[in-house]
Amino acid sequence: MIRLRCFVTIPGILLAWTWTLDADTLYQISPQGRRVVIQRNAIVVKEDTSAIVYKHFELKERRVEKAVLYQGSLPYQADLSAAQERQQIVKQWKRFDAYLDFYPPGGRGSLLESVPALTVLPLQLDAGGADEVEFSDIDRIEAQGDHFKVTLRKGTLKEGKFLMPTTQPVEARFLGITDRYDPASPEVFDFSLPLSQAKLIVFEP
Repeated sequence: MIRLRCFVTIPGILLAWTWTLDADTLYQISPQGRRVVIQRNAIVVKEDTSAIVYKHFELKERRVEKAVLYQGSLPYQADLSAAQERQQIVKQWKRFDAYLDFYPPGGRGSLLESVPALTVLPLQLDAGGADEVEFSDIDRIEAQGDHFKVTLRKGTLKEGKFLMPTTQPVEARFLGITDRYDPASPEVFDFSLPLSQAKLIVFEP
């Protein structure tokens, strides 16, 4: 069984949280000597004279991503937050960050960047047609092989086969952040399970 915190995908709420929390802030000094903020509410995982590597929540993709700022003639700088503030931003990330990503079959090799990550469950419906069910609408998923019974939060049911978003031979994995996630980790998730091995996925409120 997989238990996850549910998503709240209303952009206004997410933006409000993103603005009021204060984790690491990255900025650059302009030619006029002003501090220009590049990224707020990030977590820096590496900083040296060549680059700053950090994690942040990408609103468009609805997941935590890693980014790099390479140092140049106008250097980047970071105001680092305390451990408690970093833990608070991770607590918010956990409310949103669960997604499907795609790797070579059998877990061999690295992420296939040519196949974008998904925060929806694509289904070839038993009743006919296809649908992409938003994770935020799902209460639970019961799986038997590649066949899924999806119970929605509003009480309705959808059933069908998982619809792979590519014709390439790939392995779909369910990724996310758990209570054991270390804010200082260079990884953007600490949970990974091949979707083919999942039997029951429950999205907790």
